[in-house]
Amino acid sequence: MTATPALDGSTRAILGRVGAATIANILLRRGFRNVIMRGPVPLRDGQEQMVGPAYTLRFIPAREDLDSMAVYGRDDNLHRRAIEECPPGSVLVVDAFGCTAASSMGDMMATRLRHRGVSGVVTDGGFRDSAAIAETGLPCYQVRSAPPATPIALHPVALDEPVGCAGVAVYPGDVLVGDRDGVVVIPGHLAAEVATEAADAEAYEEFAAMHIRRGRSIFGVFPATDDSRLEYEQWVAAGRPEQERP
Repeated sequence: MTATPALDGSTRAILGRVGAATIANILLRRGFRNVIMRGPVPLRDGQEQMVGPAYTLRFIPAREDLDSMAVYGRDDNLHRRAIEECPPGSVLVVDAFGCTAASSMGDMMATRLRHRGVSGVVTDGGFRDSAAIAETGLPCYQVRSAPPATPIALHPVALDEPVGCAGVAVYPGDVLVGDRDGVVVIPGHLAAEVATEAADAEAYEEFAAMHIRRGRSIFGVFPATDDSRLEYEQWVAAGRPEQERP
């Protein structure tokens, strides 16, 4: 597997302000059709945008002779290790194989991740203690709440390996962006160029929206054409002036 470049500060800053849907469109131009996770939604309204490279945890169904609260409490438990080993600035991606019969994380784990500087958590399962997790300020995404204790249904088997989460392949180092619409996965080696294009696309949409609000047809302005791109570039060169209303 090709090494993924580190997520630099400028790329992170851009991805922190562009939308997941915009990013998905940029990736579609490159042939990537399956990049938006299906199911996970923000744990709370108004949480900060989630951005960071993936660090993964994979669960399989629990088995009674291997999963108990006593085993869960051991220091070599991979679920607990993930909380201590997920790098600061990363997003913990929990492959729970869509299971909401037990918790992918609770508030104590979320508190620890927030303290360690982790950028967020996404699971195709669910969390327990959701209100307390929300209070930590850690951006989190889940399918729905899952109050039962983890060992009832989930057995951790792997850290920092490729996983499938909510129908999307996630490789360690891929970059995740989560906003109010959901979570998008960017192949790590494309993060910088996708960020640049997404920022340009959103700037163009500002220009297009300005005209559409003033009564202009979407034809010839959205999606962009060669002529409208030229018009946009002239608008940018002029300092992005607000045009007079017709």
